[in-house]
Amino acid sequence: MTRVLAVSTAFPPHRYLQHEITEDLVSSLPPGTDRALVRRLHAAAGVESRHLALPLDRYRDLGTFGETNRLFVELAVTLGAEAVERALHDADVHPEDVDLVVSTTVTGIATPSLEGRLAGRIGLRPDVRRTPLFGLGCSAGAAGLARVHDFLDGRPDSTALLLSTELCSLTLQRADTSTANLVAGGLFGDGAAALVAVGSDRSVGSDVSPASSRTTSRPPGSSVPSVVAARSRLYPGTAHLLGWDVGDWGFRMVLGPELPELVRLQVAEEVESFLAVHDLKPGDVGAWICHPGGPKILDALADGLGLPDSALAASRRALASHGNLSSASVLQVLKDTQADRPPSGTTGLVIGFGPGFSSELVLLAW
Repeated sequence: MTRVLAVSTAFPPHRYLQHEITEDLVSSLPPGTDRALVRRLHAAAGVESRHLALPLDRYRDLGTFGETNRLFVELAVTLGAEAVERALHDADVHPEDVDLVVSTTVTGIATPSLEGRLAGRIGLRPDVRRTPLFGLGCSAGAAGLARVHDFLDGRPDSTALLLSTELCSLTLQRADTSTANLVAGGLFGDGAAALVAVGSDRSVGSDVSPASSRTTSRPPGSSVPSVVAARSRLYPGTAHLLGWDVGDWGFRMVLGPELPELVRLQVAEEVESFLAVHDLKPGDVGAWICHPGGPKILDALADGLGLPDSALAASRRALASHGNLSSASVLQVLKDTQADRPPSGTTGLVIGFGPGFSSELVLLAW
């Protein structure tokens, strides 16, 4: 099975309390906007602080989509490289040992893609396989882990890297007073996450890495999660509920109010069906690694599955500390979960939601 050796994160240096971001946005809204509504939406987002790609006062001066996208490429490469270097260090893996890199983003466009731009910077081999993903939105962290597992399942002696880089703040439309955009302005943050995984035949622990002849030194008794299985699901007739409206202005948020109910009914049913294939029930899951899409999404999933308040606590903490990081958020939750050292034998479930409307499920075992 695929083994996840390390998950690391990186954040821009500009961190603000939620009320600071709220008041800055409120002060620049068009005349006639219901400022009290904006404050209520932001206060209900479950977010206490967020990291932003730029200092808060820089956002008022941003111009065209071209300008913001150039900033995205520049900043995302730097932040992504930081996350990858940290993950490789934590996994005790050399960059030249990586055979596949999967990169995800939905907040900017880069060609060459981000992993191609940072490959030479961090020392990846020139023949490394690359799979950039775009358009999966918040579900891409879970989907990227599933695609890494697909690769390593067929090449069990290989090493793979997953990189998620999201600068959500650069997509905010300050003149857009739609409820979807106002909600997004109070919910999303910026950050990157990277994950290193190896196939079942790859040496870890005190063994020697074939590519580098390097002996690793994993602490005695430490356990890493293994990927057991994964499932992707599109929900027909829901494509209008979540995504981007792309135009001259850049990315404009599409966010349907029906999403929490869809999660409560259909996604919860999908989770139960997926677990049943493996002779499991929701009560058997000891580590819920759920994308923190927002308080209503988390409440709906917990209600649909009959979960106790404690089950999604890690997701709520990640949301409070960093906001919704799109595809990077679920990897942040996985990192925090692994830091708590789940006991051997723990079953984990990674859950991501994204445009389509879609869900991605990854079953883990410690």
